[in-house]
Amino acid sequence: MGALYLVRHGQASFGAADYDALSPLGFEQSTVVGAELRRRGVEFSQVRSGTLARQRDTAATAMKALGCDVPVIEDPRWNEYDHVDISAHHAGGAPQEDSRAYQSVLDAALAAWVEAGDSGPCAETWPAFRARCAAALADLVAALGKGEHALVFTSGGVLGALAGTVLGVPETGLLKLNRVTVNTGITKLTSGRGGVNLVSYNEHAHLEGEAARLLSYR
Repeated sequence: MGALYLVRHGQASFGAADYDALSPLGFEQSTVVGAELRRRGVEFSQVRSGTLARQRDTAATAMKALGCDVPVIEDPRWNEYDHVDISAHHAGGAPQEDSRAYQSVLDAALAAWVEAGDSGPCAETWPAFRARCAAALADLVAALGKGEHALVFTSGGVLGALAGTVLGVPETGLLKLNRVTVNTGITKLTSGRGGVNLVSYNEHAHLEGEAARLLSYR
């Protein structure tokens, strides 16, 4: 049975001019998750990443620590939703100053985004986002041979939506699972005759104990 390991990117630069850039902590997290994947001894035949800088840099850093030379194929379908566009249309905009206050505004905006459905004002609606994430997963599963494993570097919204979709509750996945996803958390799916199944969500033992200082959510 094949497995897919989906890794959330390292910490981005919340409050900075370029949010998409990995922070110094984000680079540390990426090295640690790469070492964790190496410790597990999993061999990957397919590796994917979104095209956002924080995803690509997480992939490059983690792959170096993993010691894996499989080419990383970039696919924009693994990109995060546009939080700026969503908060602008559904919450009147939200300044990135206080993380907790921003999360509260974003939560409300995401709920409104989901509620708006296909008629929403954003450049990408919730149904469109959900569909492209599902298509990216389906294509990756199809690319795997029997017993082969894949590795993906993506974002929290994608992870929440896909986990929810596998469980039959995509909206709940986005609105509930997404907000608790840690930077470089690992989500594991399996693919076999019974379809795609969720084995674990948001694993982050590699960010506990002596590495607890690396734990972050944004």
